[in-house]
Amino acid sequence: MRKKSLMQPCTAYEDGARLLLTPELAICGYAAEDLFLRPSFIQACDDAVNRVAHELAGLKGLTVVVGTPTHGDNGKGLRTKSVEVQQRHNAAKVLREGRIIETYAKRELPNYQVFDERRYFTPGQGTCVFQAGEGDQAISIGLLICEDAWFEEPARLAKEAGAELLVVINASPFHVGKGGERELTMRSRVQATGLPLIYAHLVGGQDEIVFEGRSFALQADGALAGRAESFKENLFVAQAERAQAAIKLVAYTAPERSHEADLWDALVLGVRDYLGKNGFPGAILGLSGGIDSALVLAIAVDALGADKVRTVMMPSPYTADISWIDALRWPSA
Repeated sequence: MRKKSLMQPCTAYEDGARLLLTPELAICGYAAEDLFLRPSFIQACDDAVNRVAHELAGLKGLTVVVGTPTHGDNGKGLRTKSVEVQQRHNAAKVLREGRIIETYAKRELPNYQVFDERRYFTPGQGTCVFQAGEGDQAISIGLLICEDAWFEEPARLAKEAGAELLVVINASPFHVGKGGERELTMRSRVQATGLPLIYAHLVGGQDEIVFEGRSFALQADGALAGRAESFKENLFVAQAERAQAAIKLVAYTAPERSHEADLWDALVLGVRDYLGKNGFPGAILGLSGGIDSALVLAIAVDALGADKVRTVMMPSPYTADISWIDALRWPSA
């Protein structure tokens, strides 16, 4: 559910959507690391959110949740004896008709494996519940950000504040089997609160990390209501319907995939986005004639296209004939 341009909200709106979720830190990408320590970078992100709000002003009734870093304490910071300490939050801004109507700061900051959020951000303390939809179809939405939903308290507090539906915006790095782990954990959150849940997840590669998408929706009893495709940018649509006092979700469900398919697509997406986002025109690979370099070649071709991949071989006096023969054969295989 990564936003390519401001045309995607328009497409969603024209299709009847009245709530659009972008992933965690969608404005700058996850994670921008020490750029977060630069006040000018945070200000640029705030300016970008304001521009998005302005561009969406004409879409009456549309609510958009944008993941972004932001200054804490209204950007004024906290003053100590000799130095001004600027609070920063991993946050989400709720936009409607040209205005920022709510700001929510992530409460639970992960600090393990690839995560280092406590270095950059201050934990939030509050909850965020807002209305989306129109008239008697309006629904009270409880907003959480990624790690918040792996703990009981943030979801419980959102329900106590009046939420009828939980939405979670995420940037959760891929590893084999992680999609199933997420659904299982979110199912426990749903069963604890009795609220349906929509999980909006980032897709793409950033540096050495890959995000596979696979957004999903769960009914109030924990049953799967829908699931987006993995490793593809798309607009995952979930329709919320009132059935007496309950909220029912209706969405498309992509089929489960094999671990091997996930691994291949993760490698292809990681290569494509690393080279593409860094502006490299293509790739040059050394072929040995063995299976390892042949596999790398296949990944590169799937990621970039054959016209953007060049191969070379640099044999030595000790290179066996079969190696250079196989290396010549691989590109045409």
